[in-house]
Amino acid sequence: MPAVPSCVLDPIRDQFLALLPTREDRHPWGCHNPRINDAVVFDRLVQVLVFGCGYERAADSSCSATTLRRRRDEWIAAGVMETLRLLVLAAYDRMVGLELDQLSADGCITKAPSGGECAGKSPVDRAKQGIKRSQLTDGHGIPLVTDPAPANTRDHTLLPATLDRFADLEAVLGPLPERPRLSLDAGYDYRMVHQDLEARGIFGQIAERGAKTLIQAGERWVVERTNSWMNNFGKLRRCTERRRAPVEFFIALASAIITIRCLLRRAWTLYRWGSRPRNPRIR
Repeated sequence: MPAVPSCVLDPIRDQFLALLPTREDRHPWGCHNPRINDAVVFDRLVQVLVFGCGYERAADSSCSATTLRRRRDEWIAAGVMETLRLLVLAAYDRMVGLELDQLSADGCITKAPSGGECAGKSPVDRAKQGIKRSQLTDGHGIPLVTDPAPANTRDHTLLPATLDRFADLEAVLGPLPERPRLSLDAGYDYRMVHQDLEARGIFGQIAERGAKTLIQAGERWVVERTNSWMNNFGKLRRCTERRRAPVEFFIALASAIITIRCLLRRAWTLYRWGSRPRNPRIR
């Protein structure tokens, strides 16, 4: 059983390979071991992301765990995965349209048993090591910004950096709405958050602290669904990476997969193409 359906994985892989810089073989004699195909390594890294297994489990005689790590670091240095994520967002906005006038944000804590740069004591897991993702989505739940941080970081302190990255999307998506609405839970009900949103021209819909509010009462439920989509990836649900760069690498890959899957589902009723799935229920 494939880690990701071919209708989702194939366009992502093709675009990713097209972004890779041309590599020149400078070996003087040409008698070294041939380089493993980038497509093979990419598919193995997708397996690591989806199944949450170690690199040794995804490796075999044709592609070693060392090759996976080295190629991953090579692609991180080139910044191709973040470029891919932005291209996928732009494609979704062009074909379906991002609902940028209604935003949602929330934090999600997951396990990080190996610790590392993005890990901290989890307040919901007996102070074990964990990672918090500061997630910002559009009105349909498409992941726009995902920032990793230690689990013991308060949600409202991560919001300014998350909104700064959202403002940077204007270079890719074009002009952003002048006064979007942002739905937040009671963890963001602080004076500094209200003042920051007012300075940015964002209308904040923030639940009041101490008052019980159903999640269905506002537009905040979409970010909870996106957090669930993210947690379907084993590498994000239980992250064993110790450096920040690989964590961001796998988050960008997961965001691209989620966006393409949503694009296929919503475009199924709007467009027809040769490889169109037989039904919109794409896992």
